[in-house]
Amino acid sequence: MRNHLGTYECKLCLTLHTTEGSYLAHTQAKKHKMGLLRRAKEEEMMKQREMPVASTNQSEVMAKKVKIGRPGYGVTKGVDSTGAKCLTFSISYPEITPGIVPRYRFMSSYEQRVEAPDPKYQYLLFAAEPYETVAFKIPNEPIDK
Repeated sequence: MRNHLGTYECKLCLTLHTTEGSYLAHTQAKKHKMGLLRRAKEEEMMKQREMPVASTNQSEVMAKKVKIGRPGYGVTKGVDSTGAKCLTFSISYPEITPGIVPRYRFMSSYEQRVEAPDPKYQYLLFAAEPYETVAFKIPNEPIDK
């Protein structure tokens, strides 16, 4: 591959070559051929990992389940008796998997990859199988659960 400086670069071996002839000689050399063999072995191992294996592990079985969509939800704003701002989240999971307790977590705006990070906000995520995870963007203020 030719880079922005006009030299040739082998991405596999991470080597730079000043001329096309030098690069072509490199592709016939031992170092490059060993790199190709190593890459082929790694790709073969990746294919073997991707093949489904019969499993009785419950976490693996749950990971393969299909998500059925977003749960119903409602958000209520309010003020409590001390004058503090309150947000109440009502989330409906009518077809939740038996034995699953809905989980929640707070996420920094720097952890998420959907929007540009904004230090003024954080996210509250709720998850329960077989529903998709839902997130709410809330102000980044101290929280009293």
